[in-house]
Amino acid sequence: MTLLAWALLLLGAGASLALAASARPRVALLAGSAAAVVASALGLAAAVRALDGGAPEVLRLGHLPPAELHLRLDPLSAFFLAALFALALPASIYGVAYMRPFLGRRSLGLFVCAFDLLLASIAVVLTARDAVLFLVAWELMTVSSFVLVAFEHERADVRRASLVYLVASHLGAAFLFAFFVLLGRNAGSFDLDAIEAARASIAAPGALFAFAAVGFGTKAGLVPLHVWLPEAHPAAPSHVSALLSGVMIKTGVYGLLRAASFLPPAPASWGVAIATIGASGAVVAIVLALGQRDLKRALAYSSVENVGVVALGLGLGMAATARGAGAVALLGFAGALLHVWNHALMKGLAFMGAGALAHASHTRDLERMGGLLRRLPATGALFLVAACALAALPPLNGFASEWLVYMGLLRASTAGTGAGSLVALLAFAILALTGAITAIAMSRLAGTALLGAPRSAAAAAAHEPGPAIWAPLALLAAACLALGLFPDAALRLAAPALAQIAGLAPSTGALEVAALGSALAIPVRVAAGCLAALAAAAVLAGARLRGARPLAASETWGCGFAHPTARMQYTAASYAQLFTSLAPDALRPRARVAPPKGPFPAAGSLETDADDPARARLFDPVFARLADRFARLRRFQADRLNLQLFYTMLTVLALGAALWLRGLP
Repeated sequence: MTLLAWALLLLGAGASLALAASARPRVALLAGSAAAVVASALGLAAAVRALDGGAPEVLRLGHLPPAELHLRLDPLSAFFLAALFALALPASIYGVAYMRPFLGRRSLGLFVCAFDLLLASIAVVLTARDAVLFLVAWELMTVSSFVLVAFEHERADVRRASLVYLVASHLGAAFLFAFFVLLGRNAGSFDLDAIEAARASIAAPGALFAFAAVGFGTKAGLVPLHVWLPEAHPAAPSHVSALLSGVMIKTGVYGLLRAASFLPPAPASWGVAIATIGASGAVVAIVLALGQRDLKRALAYSSVENVGVVALGLGLGMAATARGAGAVALLGFAGALLHVWNHALMKGLAFMGAGALAHASHTRDLERMGGLLRRLPATGALFLVAACALAALPPLNGFASEWLVYMGLLRASTAGTGAGSLVALLAFAILALTGAITAIAMSRLAGTALLGAPRSAAAAAAHEPGPAIWAPLALLAAACLALGLFPDAALRLAAPALAQIAGLAPSTGALEVAALGSALAIPVRVAAGCLAALAAAAVLAGARLRGARPLAASETWGCGFAHPTARMQYTAASYAQLFTSLAPDALRPRARVAPPKGPFPAAGSLETDADDPARARLFDPVFARLADRFARLRRFQADRLNLQLFYTMLTVLALGAALWLRGLP
């Protein structure tokens, strides 16, 4: 634990230095970011060492009644810590250059302090072995990320997004408080080891699992609890969006896995429920992504879709474990865990690439981008890598983890009989549909932003940023390619965590994971070889054609348009219109048309917007009614000190009376 302890100390020191240097923004940015870079390197080394045969270690922090505060780095914690620090390292480097334009305009001390505290709190959440420490770190994670999301609070949309995030996070935390209080009452201790030892004596485990699913599912962004995610991720600075999407929402996945270890062995129905939520949420989220004009908002919905894929794999593993289908369970859990790593890398690359594109074109609106690949060749190419990885195209890493989930569903459909086999086939079809829509969504983002002619003057004047921006992107792109080409090596490293959640002995788990990795490497490398051969053939054919028939200048035949303009090319909305027109009405973008009128008409307009049905039809009406009810309480707040003291006295008297009545025989 020495490396992890040093990482946490460095993050705390960096946060303190940044806050102390608030009056000197450049010093605050450099000190806090340098601490985050070094701490991330140390934390990543600690996680890899723990996964590569290291024994679980414990770091004791002290005693605070009623808890014994301590951390433990076991394989599952190390697995998620590796994702955290592997993304935090390039994100911290990227953040220095990304935040430089704010120097001289506003203080950065609080922002950098919150960034370091976010990394430290996530690390503590992933290693805490006491419920009190876990909940304190969970709350610190929420508050620090809220500060980061609300960085540009002068904008109304940012204030709304940060408020929605804060409310949703605390609603989820309320379920987690109830979950751990009931577990602690059953075990007689808030020590997580004691809670795990008393798992067999828990009453109403189904209700406790529901509490955990709502509390952790809110942070993970499972549909329909995802409404905060498409609001908060676009509002935050891009390297923060990368951490929120790539890592922070995975704490919800980690929490679900930990919660399962505190409860009796899960019946198949729990796994089916998680898989159903994941599969349905994935397809709903990616359809909603097709209607978004905001580049980062579309990527946020893609995060909801990817968490759905992870939940589908976890649910498949839980259901198969309950039915004794060990091979299917291993495929489901392996696909889910590997997708956690893969999504952290490819979504970090996508969000930071999107931030660079938005910074260069001064907009996140896809309809005002275009032609950026020619103007930003390095950054545009790296963003294209992220889009291909998110579309699960080989030989990139998104393909490898989804392939495992596909194989698990196919194995379940052939190994089972009756309804179970049909459900597995249905889930396979839904995952395939999701993959097809994802390919459309990612080609829409990359094609609209990078190709064609610029749709605005700012896009036409865009230029390549410096290496401080694209070098971290290149590092993440290389990692995406490495995990895509060598998924067997990644699985071998993840084997201890996989054995832990699958309930296998470490030696047995290592053997089974090695066999699984070898089988996975074959289709991945065959696909990579085929693509490389096709690419080489295309290059040779193109060169031969150019040599045989030199190009000649000629006018474009375009029905009378000799010089096409940006207004004649596909827009983001028109690219997706054919598919979105087939979607259910609740998921279909709404069009607002103002046609030209009169004999001398002014310009007309056509705008499309995709509302989230969970937010517009479920949460917004509920929140509006609650706001109306609470607004009626304002008459009791007259800003008078005597009334406030009177309310305080009444509260103390009521609590005293309750305690007295409780002590009566």
